[in-house]
Amino acid sequence: MQAMIFRKRGEPAPEPASGSARLHALVAGHLPEADADTHALVTAIAGLLACVAYADREYREAEQAHVREALGRVHGLSPAGVEAICAVLHERLVEIAAGNQQQHTRRLRELAEPELRREVLDALVDLAAADHELSMAETELLRRTASAIGLTQDDYVAAQARHRDRLSVLK
Repeated sequence: MQAMIFRKRGEPAPEPASGSARLHALVAGHLPEADADTHALVTAIAGLLACVAYADREYREAEQAHVREALGRVHGLSPAGVEAICAVLHERLVEIAAGNQQQHTRRLRELAEPELRREVLDALVDLAAADHELSMAETELLRRTASAIGLTQDDYVAAQARHRDRLSVLK
């Protein structure tokens, strides 16, 4: 039996199957003038935000607000684009967080200068601390992420120093 080649007139195109594919499609759609590397970089940042947001298995309002604020700093991404990305992160957080962390870190390491990688790490640490506590799971994920994006232990320590009082391992 032959597969259907055409959709019926007026039938919308199917959404990409995976959460990561949907995330990438949204980034590309909301940054139409950006190149493929920028799309990959912004997708990687959003994916890493999802990974950190779900590290403690909860996605609280404070964390959602921080994700929204971090994405709002992406040059060229409109408020509608931020909201669309936040919506897919909310809907498919577990799938995105569980799926492609290694790919996201590799893309960030390959496409971003060290200064941008440090800025992303700062945003990730701030996200983890948004609920006023840095759990052991979050701390371990952040340390692995810092290393995977080509930063040093000193970079990680500097990023988390602002939140040292929130580290659950010290309480």
